[in-house]
Amino acid sequence: MRERDESIHIRCPIHGTLPVSLREIRLIDHPSFQRLRSIKQLGFADLAFPGATHTRYSHSLGAMHLATRLFDRLLPVRGDGATPELPERVRERFRQTVRLAMLFHDLGHAPLSHTTEVLMPAVGELGLGTFAGDDVRRRASHEDYTLKIVLDSPLGQLIETQFRDSDINARDVAELIVGTTWQGTSARFRHGGLDYAPALRQIVSSECDADRMDYLQRDSFYSGVNYGKFDADWLIDNVVAVEKDGGVFMGIRSRAIFSFEDFLLSRYHMFATVYLHYTPVIFEKMLAKYFETQLSKGRAEFHLPADIEKYTQLDDMDLIVSLRKSKNIWARRIVERKPFVLLDEQNDGHQQQATSVSHDVLAERLNHKGIEHIATRSRSVLSKYFDRVDKQPIFVVASSSSKPVPLEEYTPLYERYRKPATMRRIFVDPDKRHDARAVLKTLIDEEGSGREVKAALA
Repeated sequence: MRERDESIHIRCPIHGTLPVSLREIRLIDHPSFQRLRSIKQLGFADLAFPGATHTRYSHSLGAMHLATRLFDRLLPVRGDGATPELPERVRERFRQTVRLAMLFHDLGHAPLSHTTEVLMPAVGELGLGTFAGDDVRRRASHEDYTLKIVLDSPLGQLIETQFRDSDINARDVAELIVGTTWQGTSARFRHGGLDYAPALRQIVSSECDADRMDYLQRDSFYSGVNYGKFDADWLIDNVVAVEKDGGVFMGIRSRAIFSFEDFLLSRYHMFATVYLHYTPVIFEKMLAKYFETQLSKGRAEFHLPADIEKYTQLDDMDLIVSLRKSKNIWARRIVERKPFVLLDEQNDGHQQQATSVSHDVLAERLNHKGIEHIATRSRSVLSKYFDRVDKQPIFVVASSSSKPVPLEEYTPLYERYRKPATMRRIFVDPDKRHDARAVLKTLIDEEGSGREVKAALA
């Protein structure tokens, strides 16, 4: 057996056995990827869900596995008649590039939380060329750092060394990671007059991608909740390739539409119950306060460099150490786990509201009493697909003889949940919680009396 065909197996609590080639292992063993062992998938969520200490390392491996399953269903070795059968070498190149794109899609994540991205420099400083987009002055994101690592780092060079004989280069991987937002042109994923890039990008980033399929199941498992569960096997088994306007897109057989809707709702419910749980929300807000006070002084105890070698040496522990050393009040609250406490929460979605008071008025009353508070606004979104102008469509296929229908026209779920549920919260200084509750009670009594007067006059 040739070395390039040899593989080892990694055990995963979510998906079982993950086959990984020796060439991929060399990339996985690279320090830029091993760093993800020390980047938690859910940031501060383990303060509310103690088991949620899993990392972006394990997520990336699982997502690569699911991406491979999706690819093999979309473009099987033996064509199913929906699209022309790909030559073995072309198919293997497409397949391997999808695996690498999914493996590396989270490389650029900053330590601990998305909140840390406020420390990132302007994207122009990363030297991404066309991948930076039109506005080089905008703040870089973790996606930009991911592209920088893939395109211009020792890991990127290793990709090309390991897969040169497969005709795969780092730019191919980067183009799939960018996904549906990539506006460049490339012939690298064309064959036989068809552009396969849309379907390949949809595997990596779309409404039915391997990224979400993995993190929903993984986050649900480690958080100890049931909301992220859906029939992944049935959904994957029912994806098909759809040829339209010279391109190949992802399609879903109509018999699996309930599985797909369940998949969407799983994400929606995970946002409401885990990702936007009040505990990680307030810790992220306090971290933001810490960064704000540091930046307002013109200095930062912790910063994110544009130099990619220095950036990839930073992980969660570096930020935690910086917080532990700091005398900043917000850093001390985080380290000592003394967060502001929840005073009131309102959800304009389907859940019961705690109160009906105006948070603007409540904030004014708290200010008047000298009670320090933090107001937050979080949104639980089913999907951004419906309103995106750059979306690449996913189709529903009822039968081999029927015309594919765009997903948003087939299922009413998008329209039903088009408006996101918004959770508004007010947190207060724990030393003033009793005074704050008195302010809230007074406001509730006043508004209740006001409603009674209106009802009597009606």
